[in-house]
Amino acid sequence: MAITAGQVKELRERTGAGMMDCKNALEEAGGDMEAAIDLLRSRGTAKAAKRAGKEATEGAVGLHIQEGSEVGALVEVACETDFVARTDAFQELASTLAAHVATQATGTDGTGDGDALLDQKLSGGEGTVGDRITEVSAKTGERIVVRRFARFEAEDGTVAGYVHLTGKIGVLVELTGSADEEAARDVAMHVAATRPLSVSADDIPAAVVERERAVYLEQVRNEGKPENIQEKIVDGKIKKFYKDNTLLEQPFVKDPDRTVKAMLGDATVRRFVRYELGEE
Repeated sequence: MAITAGQVKELRERTGAGMMDCKNALEEAGGDMEAAIDLLRSRGTAKAAKRAGKEATEGAVGLHIQEGSEVGALVEVACETDFVARTDAFQELASTLAAHVATQATGTDGTGDGDALLDQKLSGGEGTVGDRITEVSAKTGERIVVRRFARFEAEDGTVAGYVHLTGKIGVLVELTGSADEEAARDVAMHVAATRPLSVSADDIPAAVVERERAVYLEQVRNEGKPENIQEKIVDGKIKKFYKDNTLLEQPFVKDPDRTVKAMLGDATVRRFVRYELGEE
């Protein structure tokens, strides 16, 4: 099949590989973008495979933690320009919607699509969530969309969150056990910085692990490693993959000599959500 310049451009942006390497990989993969990424990774020509997602949008992530740290909410609100995203009106909207989800969406636990909020009566205000969005949209002159939200209500633990200074990355975590608010917020900051895939190895889908294993096996074959030790080498790479991508096994950003699990002691992480503007 014919490979377009647009496909080559996307693959280059996602992997950092050269133009001809990308074109050849796409041709070999029959135009399949994900398969082409795996080919480049197995050959060592991909610097990093960025996660697929919608084109980056402007906006902000709003966070609200209820007094007592038992309920928290995170909301991603998108607009058209960074100029509007930085205005007081837009920032206040993001905060208001996060507070609404935390206080008004009682019974909602987990994550949801922003459209589900539009017809709800706005907590602490007049009209609906959709009405408030329309009001701010008219004031700023830009289209505003609530993309997604998360709400955690701790059964026996602590909820904490963190929003990066730019407002483009936000994290919500729930810890169980004896962890205090400071430790919970430290974990949220860690998640923002390291973007783990899951809490533990058990939470990573088998399909993801098998994809990594296939890439690593192709790598060691390309390196000419003896066949009788290839699987052992791959097993070692999988262990490192778990260490790099599971929250509890990652070196804690504030103290790299300890893992997050060791830092927490008797407490542990039940779940987390990390929102970055424009990502799926």
